[in-house]
Amino acid sequence: MTEVSSISRKEQVIRVAAELFREKGYVAASMRDLAQKLGIEAASLYSHIKSKEEILHVLCFDMAKDFMASLEKVESKQNLTASERLQQGIIGHVEVMAKDLTASAVFMNEHRHLSQPFLRDFLLLRINYINRFKLMIEAGMANGEFKKTIDKKLAVMTLFSSLNWMPLWYDPTSAIEPAVLGKQLSDMLVNGLKQNPT
Repeated sequence: MTEVSSISRKEQVIRVAAELFREKGYVAASMRDLAQKLGIEAASLYSHIKSKEEILHVLCFDMAKDFMASLEKVESKQNLTASERLQQGIIGHVEVMAKDLTASAVFMNEHRHLSQPFLRDFLLLRINYINRFKLMIEAGMANGEFKKTIDKKLAVMTLFSSLNWMPLWYDPTSAIEPAVLGKQLSDMLVNGLKQNPT
C-alpha cells in the first residue's frame, strides 16, 4: 500500500486493516497478518490500535456516521417532494459508499462480528437509518406520489438490496461519477414507486 503522508499512522493502520478484512474476512484476518501487510512488527501495532475489534468498531461506526450525516443533510432541506427527498437520499447513500468501497464492504459484511453492546448499538443505528427511508416512501404514498399498493417493507428492502451490492460491482476508475451513478439508480428505483413515472 502506498504511504499517504496526510493521514496519521493510526488511520493508515485502519485503512490497511479494511483491505485485509475485505480480502480474508474479519475472523480469518489476524493482527500478525496486518503487521505483515504494513511491514512492521506485530507488537508495534498496539501503540496505534488496541485490538482487531477496535479497528472494526472504527470502520463500522465511522461509516454509520457518514451515512447519517448524508441523510440528515437531505432531511434538512425544505420544500422537497417525497420523490425528490428519496432520490437525494439514494444519491447521498451511493456517494458515501463510493468514497471508500473497501470500508463499505467491511461495513456491510463484517459488522456482525462486533461484540455486545456495540453490535446492538450498530444494529439500532442501521434500523433507524432504514426506517427514515421507509418514512419517505410512506410520505410519498400518503400524498399520492407513490403507489399505495406497493408493500413498504418490500420497497425499502429492495432499495437497500440494490444499493448495498455496490462494493462488488462499482469500478471507481470508471468514467461514471458517484453522483451520476446515484442519480441513475435513484431514477430507476424511485420511478418504480411512482404513480406516474417520468
